[in-house]
This record gives sequence, C-alpha cells and structure tokens, in this order.
Amino acid sequence: MLGRSKNIVLIGYRGTGKSSVGQYIAENLDKKYISTDEIIVDRVGSINEYVEKKGWDKFRDVEKKIIKNIDTAQAVIDCGGGVIETAENYKPLKRLGPIFWLKASIDTIINRIKDSTNRPALSDKDFLSEIPTIHEKRVPLYRQFADYEIQTDNLTIQEVGEKIINLYRKSA
Repeated sequence: MLGRSKNIVLIGYRGTGKSSVGQYIAENLDKKYISTDEIIVDRVGSINEYVEKKGWDKFRDVEKKIIKNIDTAQAVIDCGGGVIETAENYKPLKRLGPIFWLKASIDTIINRIKDSTNRPALSDKDFLSEIPTIHEKRVPLYRQFADYEIQTDNLTIQEVGEKIINLYRKSA
C-alpha cells in the first residue's frame, strides 16, 4: 500500500507538464511542491551555465545526490527530464512514492517549449531539433521507472492533475 504519507513523483520529457501539474497536485492535496531542477539551481546556479562549464555528466552527478537526499513525505516531486538517465536514481525515487510518467507527442512538446530560452541543449544540436532523438532514447527508460503513464496531449493541467490524484487515491 502506498499510504497517504507517500509522495508523488513526476517524471517525463521537457514540456510534458511536470511543473504545472505538480504545482496543481500539491495545492489540491495540500502537499509540498519540490522541483529537483530548482534545488539544483539553488546549489550550482544557472543550469545552462553549469552544463556549459562542467558538462552533463557533472550535472547528472549533482542531480543524483539531490535525488538520493530527498527525505520528505507529503510532497509532489517534479524531477528533471533526464533523471531516468541515471540508473541509481530508481531506488531513491521508488522509495519516495509512486512514479508518474507524463507523456506527450513530439509535436506537443515542441509547441510547449519552443519559446523557452532557459533550456540547455542535451546534445550537439539545438534543444528543439534534438527532441525526437533524445525523446526516443529516453522512452524505454521512462517506462522502466514509471508506475503509471499519463498522456498529456490535449489535456489541461487540471485534467492531468485530477487523473494523477485519482490514481494516487485508488492506490493508497
């Protein structure tokens, strides 16, 4: 049993709605909202600048330490899109609570993030043209981590949030 004291963990590619949905769920279930990317920014400054100077491997190391040290209950935890690229993140995330994978089509993701200026590229391509390749690589990893898969295309933040809340309550 998951129990009501467990957290809700959100994973998924950029632009699938993790932050907005996470805040909605936290507010409606009276839980704390935690963004692992915000914790990273507090620790190392701008993610763009950190990745430029130190690289993605160092960023993933920082992310792994943060995931490992989250010690809370009654929270909605919004994980960065690449959290699944570090296999060691699985057990600490599972310990925290059920993992919900927010999914969206490539077109939806591009439409949602095309105007973002604060997203570092994950490859040698720009962050929009790399989406199909990176997304395809990550899908099997998201599937391995996830307890639940939630398609977010054509749904409002509230609709996605309510789906997750209902699944969470049924599993408690």
